[in-house]
Amino acid sequence: MIGVAGLMPALAAGAHATRPPFAIVFPQETSKTHFSSSFGDSRSGGRRHRGNDLLAPKMTEVYAVADGTVIHADTNRLSGRNITIDHGDGWTSHYVHLNNDNPGTDDGDAPWALTVAPGVEVGMAVEAGQLIGWVGDSGNAEWTNPETHFEVRIDDRAIDPYEILVDAFERGRAHDEAMLAVVSSTRLTRS
Repeated sequence: MIGVAGLMPALAAGAHATRPPFAIVFPQETSKTHFSSSFGDSRSGGRRHRGNDLLAPKMTEVYAVADGTVIHADTNRLSGRNITIDHGDGWTSHYVHLNNDNPGTDDGDAPWALTVAPGVEVGMAVEAGQLIGWVGDSGNAEWTNPETHFEVRIDDRAIDPYEILVDAFERGRAHDEAMLAVVSSTRLTRS
């Protein structure tokens, strides 16, 4: 039996893939999220934006985009509270600016239980679509709209995630609409 890796064309030495070799799940609730392509845009201090910002209300659910292992859950001045998941073969996903506020406040003093889902910690295996945390405005996003800055990297090199996010968003919306139709149909037949 040929594995998925056997079906992927080999990259030339030093070349980098532009898409992961697996489909991703959209990292947030699709009905609450808005986003556009901002990869490469200028940022303060001469930096460039290395991901896409997924805008949604605080405490919107954030999901693992693919199976993997949590390798980082920490906080810092720019990224705020953040999680990194290793998906194997050099692929990682990064979820930045997660929630740091107590409900109804902008106090920056929430316990980590309001940042990451129960049991999410470094070394934990996660599955695609699993709840890992909640949208926030921590770090240098404190005075902006709540968001998850989302990155995908191969061998620690950021790639533009916009196209794979659009694909995952469309699949997620189609799934949500199909589930809503099933629920509506079930309610009608019970009447």
